[in-house]
Amino acid sequence: MKLPPNLSKPFRKFCAAFLALSPALTVGAAPSGGPDWTEFRGSHCNGISEAKNVPLNWSLEKGVAWNVEIPGKGWSSPVLSEGRIYLTSAVPDAAGDITLNALCIDQATGNLVWNKEVLRPEAGEAAKMHRKNTAASPTALVKDGRIYVHFGHMGTAALDLAGNILWTQTELKYTPVHGTGGSPAIINDMLVFSADGKADPFVAALDLKTGVLRWKTDRQSPAKKQFAFSTPQEIWVDGVQQIISAGPGFVGAYAPKDGQELWKVAYGEGYSVVPRPVFAHGLLYLSSGFDAATLYAIRPAGAKGDATESNVAWTLKKGAPHTPSVVVVENLLFCVSDAGIASCVDALTGEVAWSERLAGNFSASPIVSEGKIYFQNETGSTFVVRAANTFELLATNELNERTLASPAPADGALFVRTETHLLKLTQ
Repeated sequence: MKLPPNLSKPFRKFCAAFLALSPALTVGAAPSGGPDWTEFRGSHCNGISEAKNVPLNWSLEKGVAWNVEIPGKGWSSPVLSEGRIYLTSAVPDAAGDITLNALCIDQATGNLVWNKEVLRPEAGEAAKMHRKNTAASPTALVKDGRIYVHFGHMGTAALDLAGNILWTQTELKYTPVHGTGGSPAIINDMLVFSADGKADPFVAALDLKTGVLRWKTDRQSPAKKQFAFSTPQEIWVDGVQQIISAGPGFVGAYAPKDGQELWKVAYGEGYSVVPRPVFAHGLLYLSSGFDAATLYAIRPAGAKGDATESNVAWTLKKGAPHTPSVVVVENLLFCVSDAGIASCVDALTGEVAWSERLAGNFSASPIVSEGKIYFQNETGSTFVVRAANTFELLATNELNERTLASPAPADGALFVRTETHLLKLTQ
């Protein structure tokens, strides 16, 4: 940066020293691709982007600006901030173990800016997991010049934009089932996440600056199977802030100050809950998990204690997702089941407007840009559908590579993580 010539000599020395000691001011200074997408389900936590001209048609032969191989394995979804992409990955080492890494990639070129080993799990910590899972499935978050990465029972960390580790937290141990998957959420000055494993599930909050545990609340779930993978959601109801976390057997609302449970709605033996709740029209939309998912619309206003009988507005069983989150556009809710049944539902009443089968199985959560919904299946096919109460398929695009991560939109681009690569798609 060139300093103006009319500055005094002492002030010029001060400015030069300040800039020299502040590399974070220049890191990530590349032009952004429009609205950032800074956490799982985007900066608004609901799958909706303000990005313009997100591509409609592509294939491996057409519309690929770049296609780069990613070190290691991971299903964390891409997050975008100030011209950079952030991912996590489990990278094998020479001894046959893994390291848990954070990666920074340039949006314009696909070049790897840095690849930082964050944690080295103990032998066996990452060994046993579901065939669809990886040791790096939770999605990172970017806020105020920091990147937060989470690896469930193996630990959590914060880095600066240059890849320097600021703190790590590895004390919150629990026994996972099928590995880890739920992403954290930034709420006030805390990083909040669920820790629902084999037994004794809980919700925890870490101090953003230090990683120190602020509070830990036991679930006390009656469900036989105690594991789940959902991402918390912040909502405001009648001026009161609440943290919503869907776990085994019930969804709970927690007070940000101390983690006290405010209310809950039970859904029986629901477990392995994955979708992130969505809040719109004063209703909270979430799915109850395995074995038989039910889509719930819950009215948080006035909820106290066990609100199962009093605060459920409507439910839907047919086509309810086990894994993908839902998205709400105006008065319409859109979802896709793991088996590929896409549905459009009146968000206020639960009445189904249409239900159509899309090819394949689905794990990624849908995203919306400019009135178009992007449904991506597990073999890299993306179905673009009009966000309307009549079904209109606008495009079907094939990448022919396994992918479970959710895509990230930007102005004029879509970033897709496959099993081995990261792609930038353009028109």
